[in-house]
Amino acid sequence: MTFNPLRERGIPLERQFRNWSELNVAPYDTHDVHPYTRARVIFMNGIEVEAIINSHQFARHTADTGIKQNLAMVRRVEQQQQKAVNWLIPGDESTIANTIGYEQVAVDLTAWLARQEPDPYLTRVYEFALLEDFDHLYRYANLMDLMGEGRKAEDITGGLTEIMPGRPTLFHHRDPHDTLRRPITLTAADTQSVMNAITIVAAEQQTMNYYMTRGNIPEDPLARALYLEIAQVEEEHVTHYESILDPTLSWLTNLVLHEYNECWLYWSCMQTEIDNRVRALWELHLAMEIEHLRIACEMQREIEGLDPESYLPAQGMPEPLTFESNKDYLRDVLRRTVDWAPYDARFVPVSDLPDDHRFFDFQRKVNTGGIPSEQVIERHRAEFGGEYRSVTEGDHPVESLREHGNHDRFPYLQTRARQSALEEA
Repeated sequence: MTFNPLRERGIPLERQFRNWSELNVAPYDTHDVHPYTRARVIFMNGIEVEAIINSHQFARHTADTGIKQNLAMVRRVEQQQQKAVNWLIPGDESTIANTIGYEQVAVDLTAWLARQEPDPYLTRVYEFALLEDFDHLYRYANLMDLMGEGRKAEDITGGLTEIMPGRPTLFHHRDPHDTLRRPITLTAADTQSVMNAITIVAAEQQTMNYYMTRGNIPEDPLARALYLEIAQVEEEHVTHYESILDPTLSWLTNLVLHEYNECWLYWSCMQTEIDNRVRALWELHLAMEIEHLRIACEMQREIEGLDPESYLPAQGMPEPLTFESNKDYLRDVLRRTVDWAPYDARFVPVSDLPDDHRFFDFQRKVNTGGIPSEQVIERHRAEFGGEYRSVTEGDHPVESLREHGNHDRFPYLQTRARQSALEEA
């Protein structure tokens, strides 16, 4: 199965604008929607937000009136697409329920990208942040229980994604110098790597934006504190992922790649969607994006004299991106990488960090005075007699992260104890 949007015919731009009633779509039923339909809605909302922001940034960095006009026309349609997708989310889906959906997107999307990634270094980049999003799902699931929603997180994830600790959130806070990775280059990278990178930046950026604007909605001080803490990690993740993008691309090349990416992703959603009404929206938006891609390609040919077919794959994208369960893969990543720490652009066991590494100093700065992600679990234990987990495949693969495991054996805790001993000495 392959898809090449350069060989498809889309809807002419002048026919793409819709009226208010067409955009004000009926939302899905929060109690009946399939978890991966919810995931695709959250995900594609983020893809459209990225397309809009990228277009605005291009417009602010060019003096060419013709380019500005084309960007403005396409961007107006992108705004309509974003509204139609985002309005599928119902008003009675609470912030915390929507948050569980966001974190399920982060986990199963990142796992799929890591599994499909042809570049071994980029696979490590994905796997590193994957375990952090996995832990965020666990923290929010415990918070949901404490908030008395009347629903369990597993009712939202559908049991498709396990809920248990990843790399604990308190250890995600690191010096900004250690959030930067090595960039790819368009000329050397596989197209799959390029599409993966654009995709994950958009998805993580949307999660960051969501927590920036919704994290102050809860009334419970501990809930607000947890959103605040994890929102800061999402800033790290956006920096982590955007640093792998090719920084040498022209604005027009970047635009073409974004439009190509949107075509691939709407096609992917259309291939895998089980809700006929939602699939029809993916199909409509794909036909629009094919035209947006054609316009971007024509601008690059006319202005830069470069044919996008010289760097886009002649055969198109081979496989659709798929939301699917990744339980076995996640357990394998936990076993292999739970003790990783970033050191500049590399990943090393945390025990290999020198005693004076900046990681420890940054940890002291932000974690002094209490850590919300730990306090949520402590409060859940106090109120319910234990943690909330949804584990379907047996014990946690890391013994020290089992609910009644020997937590003192966790590598990060051993390293922190070593550092404390050095300071006391």
